[in-house]
Amino acid sequence: MTLSGGAVAGLVILDSPVWADDRGFFREWFKWSELHETGYDFATSQANLSRSVRDVVRGLHYSLAPEGQAKVVTCVAGTLEDVIVDVRVGSPTFGAVDVVSLSGDLGRSVVLPAGVAHGFCVTSEDATLAYLLSSPYNAPFELEISPFDKEIGVVWPLTGEPIVSEKDAGAPSLTQRREANELPTYHP
Repeated sequence: MTLSGGAVAGLVILDSPVWADDRGFFREWFKWSELHETGYDFATSQANLSRSVRDVVRGLHYSLAPEGQAKVVTCVAGTLEDVIVDVRVGSPTFGAVDVVSLSGDLGRSVVLPAGVAHGFCVTSEDATLAYLLSSPYNAPFELEISPFDKEIGVVWPLTGEPIVSEKDAGAPSLTQRREANELPTYHP
């Protein structure tokens, strides 16, 4: 496994080998011991799968859970563009955006620090995203920012009209969340 960072403070991109043959492939997409050796500690409280079709945009979602909520994400089928936005007040990289290409047959995972906003756009016929959460989903603490917020400026790789939930389509902007004191605080 090799590690690299991104524009967002605390973001880690994990690249691991993919062993392929005529049957398909095998990959280890998360190995706590190797991540822990780098000084990053991650305890899993919940695991989720999300399947979506082409041009679905999900996000930008984040959690204000008191214990924080870090994530480890990977694509297990299809292709997608994973988007991470630093919305943590006081972060040295506040407002920074990372876009990471993920594919079911690519040995890449992304470790998102607690407090960043996350979203993705499906670029294949369909795709499945698997993710581990460091704290369980807790509805009152789960918030969203418009994925089309001009201040953030994500360029979604759409081939048609975006498919979004009503909740995401009506989400406030980053500025509105900041003015309402509804953003997480950066903890180095």
